[in-house]
Amino acid sequence: MMWENIVSKIHTPKTISKAIRVWKLMDKKIVFTNGCFDILHYGHVHYLAQARALGDILIVGINSDSSVSRLKGAHRPINDNLTRKFLLASLQFVDAVIEFEEDTPLHLIETIQPDVLTKGGDWQVNTIVGADLVIVAGGMVKSLPFVEGYSTTNIEQKILSRTGSSDEH
Repeated sequence: MMWENIVSKIHTPKTISKAIRVWKLMDKKIVFTNGCFDILHYGHVHYLAQARALGDILIVGINSDSSVSRLKGAHRPINDNLTRKFLLASLQFVDAVIEFEEDTPLHLIETIQPDVLTKGGDWQVNTIVGADLVIVAGGMVKSLPFVEGYSTTNIEQKILSRTGSSDEH
């Protein structure tokens, strides 16, 4: 039963649209966030729990492998999309995970029409993709506190410095 619960949280554009209709009929407050979530760490968990506390349903948009490579460089992602989706879906406060191919989640935000749009504190509200759409629709956009010292880049650099491979990138 536990595995099926995790699998059921991973959506396609078709299944997310159906789920959103159901949640909106149930008058659920939908929160949306997105990111690469390449190596899941404390900062991610802290941020996602804060995002979920802003509503009833947390939908996480996750960049596809090709999108992560375009944004972060050819050496990324470290974890493939399947791993990243399943790790996020295994978190009890994440209700849905959906992959997007584009560099930004604008199309997903248009589809989901969340009540709340969040990003980590390293993003200013006026730079969050889709903020204007959410605000015009009467929703809220929040930049949540960033947990200093926790990032995939920091973890990657730590690993490289310990293996002596930092010059290979």
